[in-house]
Amino acid sequence: MTRFKTACALLALPFTVVSVAFAQGPAAPYPFQNPALGIELRVDDALQRMTLEEKINSLSDGGVVAPRLGIPGTPIGEALSGVALGGPIFGMLSVVPGPKPAVPVKATATTQFPQGVGLGRTWDKVLMHRAGAVIGSEARYIHENKLNSKSFLVLLTPNADLARDPRWGRDQESYGEDAYFNGAMAAPFIQGIQGDDPKYWQAASLVKHFLANSNENNRYGASADFDSRLLMEYYSVPFREAFVHGGARSFMASYNAWNHVPLTVNPILKELAVKEWGVDGIISTDAGSLQNMVMAHKTSPDLAHSVAAAVKAGVGMFLTVGEDWRSAVKAALAAKLLTEQDIDNSLRGGLRVELRLGLLDPPDALPFAKMKGQPNPVDSAEHRAVALQVARESVVLLKNAQGILPLDLKALRSIAVIGPRADAVLPDFYGGQPPYSVSVLEGIRKAVGPTVAVSFATDNAGGQAEKLAKAADVAVVVVGNHPTCGRTPMEALKSLMVSIAPEAACAVAGEGMESSDRQSLNLGQEELVKQVYAANPRTVVVLVASAPYAINWTEEHVPAIVHTSHNGQDEGNAIADVLFGNYNPAGRLVQTWVKSEAQLPPMLDYNLRHGRTYMYMKEKPLYPFGYGLSYTSFKYAGLKMNAATMGKDGAVSVTVEVTNTGARDGDEVVQLYVKHLGSKVERPLKELKGFERIFLVKGQTATVGFTVKASDLAYWDEAGKRWAVEAEPVELELGGSSAEEQVKGTVRVE
Repeated sequence: MTRFKTACALLALPFTVVSVAFAQGPAAPYPFQNPALGIELRVDDALQRMTLEEKINSLSDGGVVAPRLGIPGTPIGEALSGVALGGPIFGMLSVVPGPKPAVPVKATATTQFPQGVGLGRTWDKVLMHRAGAVIGSEARYIHENKLNSKSFLVLLTPNADLARDPRWGRDQESYGEDAYFNGAMAAPFIQGIQGDDPKYWQAASLVKHFLANSNENNRYGASADFDSRLLMEYYSVPFREAFVHGGARSFMASYNAWNHVPLTVNPILKELAVKEWGVDGIISTDAGSLQNMVMAHKTSPDLAHSVAAAVKAGVGMFLTVGEDWRSAVKAALAAKLLTEQDIDNSLRGGLRVELRLGLLDPPDALPFAKMKGQPNPVDSAEHRAVALQVARESVVLLKNAQGILPLDLKALRSIAVIGPRADAVLPDFYGGQPPYSVSVLEGIRKAVGPTVAVSFATDNAGGQAEKLAKAADVAVVVVGNHPTCGRTPMEALKSLMVSIAPEAACAVAGEGMESSDRQSLNLGQEELVKQVYAANPRTVVVLVASAPYAINWTEEHVPAIVHTSHNGQDEGNAIADVLFGNYNPAGRLVQTWVKSEAQLPPMLDYNLRHGRTYMYMKEKPLYPFGYGLSYTSFKYAGLKMNAATMGKDGAVSVTVEVTNTGARDGDEVVQLYVKHLGSKVERPLKELKGFERIFLVKGQTATVGFTVKASDLAYWDEAGKRWAVEAEPVELELGGSSAEEQVKGTVRVE
């Protein structure tokens, strides 16, 4: 198949929908339709009634399907920052070239939060649960009310991959670079998505991409090479937390290999995810992974061997890209590479997911039946409030010299808003269609009202930006990347099918997206910042960006810098609230912002110990992990531990007094890091082991507590294949970022 045909086939991938999704079962129910029976008995009964042909067809991305039995399947879809039933990737379905005329795709509005990196920057586990609940409830409401024929209940979210390198093209999908942090944020998000009902999920989380999948160039055949210590202590941690504490039971295997064994067929699918962490739902390939093992990894001679190896590894769902996988499965069966029992084993997970979603139970008996005919929760006051709160909490104040922020409306008569990211909210590639969106320009205009004149220019063509800035009391420059590199949907799609080829690179070196790693960390629009600042030194930069930038000049010269990410429907409202002091920012960075690429190891070097992330980087960065400023100040004091020592199975309780010593109410993100002082193996310079976002009114003191277990301090003993706790002193540091040590103490592990 040509690349173009393959690209076209990919268009429909995330939105494969089984036409019988609402089909009714037979009048007399089979045992698998009896809610009183146990899940495994129901799965056994369903499988023994399905024909081999039905089982083969059920390996598709529509889930386990048998229309004659009333088994509807489990359609999947994107929901990284909100259910995607609109937006760039969904809209591509309407532009598929071919002999038939394009069919318009019906879009359905859904609440849209900031990109994954923006959700991460809230550092708010409670809010993550609320955001997940919004997404899960909207997916179920749309399904129950049949608002869109392409509705889905298996959500491809969250992205638990680690953003170990800021050049990664999908940096924006991840919650950040720290394994503990990403897991701690993913777990409540998943719990919110799947809901609180003791028996039924409102929607299912399918976590992606398992694992060590953070390079786009050569992603189809790349191998992420590192030892089992890094596997257990870093790369697998967010997935473990997603499954063990978040309750997710499904995941997608990534394109890449780990130590030259493709993840699609890697033994760790079963050894770790299934046996250790209890995953018993869907294990899916990524799109085109079967063919990749033939063409890119070159580990399979043909598709028949690929499908056989994948199914035996535990895969029960193929996200296909124009591959004739059905014929390949039949060929594998004929060649005795695969048995029907192998297929049965791989399909059990999909049936369990359908049962947990209630898709094989009487619809009216489900707790979600009450959603039918009820008002749409999308754009409700409750969901708007959550969207606005996430947008506000995700804003990071990077610099505020001379207290220029917040701006005093009483002292302003004019504001110049300048920049290419000021007048639109740009959707993420996997974003949906929001019920509304507010740009930074709109947010500012709404906030200042008619008493302050607001001028606007996209750029400095003809000196327009400089002219407006010079005439204004203050200039707000809104700059940043384009989430899809400015590509049309079709152009973005075609780029997915190439990797190292020049056409995969984004036109702007500092931009990236899926299939395209960033070629530079420089912000080309920094030249516009320089021009505006020269015209008006009272300049505020609003950086709307999916990933870190090396904005060294801006940091040195411009008095104030505010940062947020794309896709959030309340982007402009949140920025305006921060600029004018209606909200005190407390977002924190989830990655180390380096000064230049020179501070980074090679892109494909997956060994963190070579100087990657805050845990191993020795040079001073532009901004450290966990960094973010506030309009108030906080003081830490009174560190207390309930014991000076703990055994290898013990724990220590740690408390600290945090006081708001400034003149404004505000949030503080209390961060706990550990530093090993006597380890016999190489350890990180420091590691995050706890965090809490708290609100304090001015003058208020609160006691914040953490529990540190000895098991939290263990390392993976490769020789013994076990977790090992060392006898050593361990330093506990608490502050507002990885670079701030307001208080610290030492506990000895006996």
